[in-house]
Amino acid sequence: MSTQLFNEGATEERAENARLSNIIGAIAVGDLVKSTLGPKGMDKILQSASSRGGDGLIVTNDGATILKSIPLDNAAAKVLVNISKVQDDEVGDGTTSVCVLAAEILRQAEQLLDQRMHPQTIIDGFRLAVASARSALESSAVSHKDDEAQWREDLLSIARTTLSSKVLAADKHKFAEVCVDAVLRLKGSTNLDRIQIIKKAGGKVSDSYLSDGFILNKKIGVNQPRLVKGARILVANTPMDTDKVKVFGAKIKVSDTAQLADLERAEREKMRAKVQKIAAMGINVFVNRQLIYNWPEQLFADAGIMAIEHADFDGVERLALVTGGEIASSFDSPELLKLGACDTVEEIIIGEDRMVKFGGAAAGQACTVVLRGGTGQMLDEAERSIHDAIAVLSQTIAEPRIVYGGGCSEMLMSKAVDDAAKLVPGKKSIAMEAFAKALRQMPTILADNAGLDSADLVARLRAAHYDGKSTSGLDLFEGDVVDVVGKVTESFKLKRQVLLSAAEAAEMILRVDDIIRCAPRQRRN
Repeated sequence: MSTQLFNEGATEERAENARLSNIIGAIAVGDLVKSTLGPKGMDKILQSASSRGGDGLIVTNDGATILKSIPLDNAAAKVLVNISKVQDDEVGDGTTSVCVLAAEILRQAEQLLDQRMHPQTIIDGFRLAVASARSALESSAVSHKDDEAQWREDLLSIARTTLSSKVLAADKHKFAEVCVDAVLRLKGSTNLDRIQIIKKAGGKVSDSYLSDGFILNKKIGVNQPRLVKGARILVANTPMDTDKVKVFGAKIKVSDTAQLADLERAEREKMRAKVQKIAAMGINVFVNRQLIYNWPEQLFADAGIMAIEHADFDGVERLALVTGGEIASSFDSPELLKLGACDTVEEIIIGEDRMVKFGGAAAGQACTVVLRGGTGQMLDEAERSIHDAIAVLSQTIAEPRIVYGGGCSEMLMSKAVDDAAKLVPGKKSIAMEAFAKALRQMPTILADNAGLDSADLVARLRAAHYDGKSTSGLDLFEGDVVDVVGKVTESFKLKRQVLLSAAEAAEMILRVDDIIRCAPRQRRN
């Protein structure tokens, strides 16, 4: 006798089937993005079904962008997408590495499950392995923050390592300087709102540059000054139009044109009084989120005030932050308003567009990265690359320890886990050895993506580490095992986050022994 527990249409996968479904889904996601890993990784094109022309087309090798753009049905695959997003939010880079490592750990776990090993035993072994790997990573990390010249060189090396796998790899030395200069302006802050990125199609990528101050992609009003020195800035979000009655549903009846003229005159006088209130604050630059109509624009010009209209909300928020002002919406209590300040406000031309530059801002930390490029997709990917590098650098300044890349850290952790496994009795040691093997897959994938003989290179790299050369890594451009000190540098926080997130995700997926899917919603006519 069978009892139906779930609604009609609901499905259930149990025990081995559930575990296999999860592991296969996670491995498939890892295989999807692993070809983008490393300096020789390839890009993916993501195209929306409803795209027209270039819209909805993304060309990228950023793991987080790829995974959040594709629809997935497998539950375990969604867990990997989530850890990729967390990695992107937490550190900014390593989004592909964390997915690939989690998938490789699960690939090794699948073989242990085939040997009838219990999932909880595997998890216990993996936890011991993570502890050993983390300890080895921490002991290998170094910090040069006290030596200013070496510290800057470390930051440049981290930026070059991050950019070497991106679309900006050809100009990585130039963009590394741009990113490091921008982040050092923040003086230790991890708030990246002060660094603005402007994309302008045209020219080539190498024409991009770092500009001091804040650039607003707007135009100055007609007949108003194009350069203001010693600027006192009022940032506002207030209506500056005259032809609307601000009462919803209001109707006004007039019997002749004289009454209509009186109405218009009253509106104009009301606007004149508002502009006079603003001018009485002693400002010489007025930035408004809303439109500024012709009449108030003329009044501002007569008063010698530079007025900028329709600065979008992101623009006024960031401008208020950078200049040290506050966004105002009423002007009856000027003593309560906080004005912004900067040394100069001037009109500049980038490409064929006129923009407004706020230089020598009160905050002193603002800067703008101006990106040039041939296509919209190129600019979008360049922006993602710059964002990743800036995010990693800002986190490195907060946590100044560094480790070495090119498979060096992974092999170091793998060796530590193998050594620790020899001292652990029982089946847990087998799980630890499997975890070490998963770590060794990272340099293997890097070498495969570069078209090199991964079996030979990884064997030589492993031999070098067991020979005591703990800073050996892969040079994927020369196809050799080299000392990577000063060549391939990565943030300690990034590596630690990749290790912990991948292990936690694999553990979560291994714990599952039942998948219950609810019945699909029935369509009703």
